[in-house]
Formats: sequence, structure tokens, C-alpha cells
Amino acid sequence: MLLHLNPSSGVPVYLQLEAQVKQAVAAGALRTGDALPSTRKLAAQLRINPNTVARAYQDLEQDGVTRSVPGGGRMSPTDCPGC
Repeated sequence: MLLHLNPSSGVPVYLQLEAQVKQAVAAGALRTGDALPSTRKLAAQLRINPNTVARAYQDLEQDGVTRSVPGGGRMSPTDCPGC
């Protein structure tokens, strides 16, 4: 899954991240049970603050787009009501 963020777009980076993950789930690029990169790994890859990724991941989980698995990171759930 490739993510492209545009810090000069006027849209907060965490919202861009959320939208792209939702789009990936809706398009089938991120399937049920697929693991998302860890917060630290994704932050390093995108060169953004880990707190930004953590906020996006937290919002995605609240929206039902992802679920956290103890000791296993974050996964795409069976269904996606928030997409």
C-alpha cells in the first residue's frame, strides 16, 4: 500500500492518511486481516511524527476501519462501516 501525503495541501496530514487507508480498504487494496505498518515504521517511511500516525490509526479504529490486535498491530477488519 503506497501512501502519498501532501503537507502543503491545507488538509491535515492525519486526515490525508485516514482517507487513503479508507480508500485502500474500499478499493480492495487492503483486505480483511491485512496488517498495517506499525506506527513507528509508517512514520519513518513517510517522514512524519509518530503521533500523527497514531492519531490517524486511533481515528480509523474508532470508525471501524481497522482493529488493533494485542501483540499483532493493526489489521483491516471483516467489514468496513467507516468507508
